[in-house]
Amino acid sequence: MLKTLFKKRPALGVGDTLYGAAVAQARQPAFYARLGVDDRIDARFELYTLHVLLLILRLRDEPGERGAQERGAEVGQSLFDAYVSSLDHALRELGVGDVSMARKMRSLGEALYGRMTAYEAPIREADADALADALARNVYAVEDRETAAPLADYALRARVALADQGFDAILGGPEWPEIAA
Repeated sequence: MLKTLFKKRPALGVGDTLYGAAVAQARQPAFYARLGVDDRIDARFELYTLHVLLLILRLRDEPGERGAQERGAEVGQSLFDAYVSSLDHALRELGVGDVSMARKMRSLGEALYGRMTAYEAPIREADADALADALARNVYAVEDRETAAPLADYALRARVALADQGFDAILGGPEWPEIAA
């Protein structure tokens, strides 16, 4: 039991690195200048969530033998854990106290799970219209699918681009597609 408790988990550091890559991409000025995403904390949360989900899907879908799939799932979980930890840290920096932290984290967790659920099926099915509907509501706070169509197109191109990259290439730094309106 103690061997497993103190076992090194190399995926933990990789999760932090991949989270950093997702955040760096989500902060690209083109999302705000070309695609019209408002530079607000909630819109940034949506872009972070979208990019983390794209990476998690790529990692969980690692082709090959069972060992490769388990490794992808482990790294994907580490990425998710790094994201949740970052949300916790951000709330604490904003001054959320210990008493209300559990409630705030539960609310953020529900939002995170809801977004990932809303985006996953359309991304997996390459359903641009359904993805644009979800992105319009969550990122742009509108009901007009056309507003979010360029972001949905970007996300679907990112899905394909990430799938074309090998596992080690993803771990070394994913290559994202161009952000085009």
